[in-house]
Amino acid sequence: MLKVVFAASHPLWMAGMAAVMLLAAAREAMARQKRRFAGWWGFGLGTGAMFVSSFTITTFALLAVIRVSPWYTAQYAIPLLGMMLGNTMTGVSLGLDRLTEAAWERRTVIEGRLMLGQTSVDAIADIRRASARSAMTPTINAMVAAGLVSLPGMMTGQILAGNPPMEAVKYQILVMFIISAGAGFGALIAVWVGARRLFDDRHRLRLDRLDNPA
Repeated sequence: MLKVVFAASHPLWMAGMAAVMLLAAAREAMARQKRRFAGWWGFGLGTGAMFVSSFTITTFALLAVIRVSPWYTAQYAIPLLGMMLGNTMTGVSLGLDRLTEAAWERRTVIEGRLMLGQTSVDAIADIRRASARSAMTPTINAMVAAGLVSLPGMMTGQILAGNPPMEAVKYQILVMFIISAGAGFGALIAVWVGARRLFDDRHRLRLDRLDNPA
């Protein structure tokens, strides 16, 4: 079965597999949030952020870096997209969870800032920054520890398979850079849009838009 999947190269087949992976990742990202957004926003926000970031960075890597032909070959596209979605899912989930939880806990502070004349962007700016930092922490920790504390899985697998260590290191560096770019991009999109969703057009805090505001 796996041999058939990775041998596929038709764009429609690849699009179907990518859609299944995206929806599964979005479902897991939503399930890990204590105070997620109500309605379609709860699922659509994470889905949109992961779609834009993961698919953009994966397509760029396949076309400009790896340069495989055709670029949607499953042998390269599926593993790369899987790593992108897995890490972006973690970043989006952590960022949104921190954002909504902090907004609920500090609602009186936010409303006080609004009463003093601050805009919604300014009133939640520190929470937005803290949420983005929380979302990026796992990826940053993995990059700092790579090669010193732990050997990343892809590099270890290539070395065990008999490939030259330097070639394995080059591929691992590439993967870690694109993963950090995708995870950071997705987390920033999710946190920014989520912060805007917490307010209406009149700059009023709308915690009633959360699925579990109590």
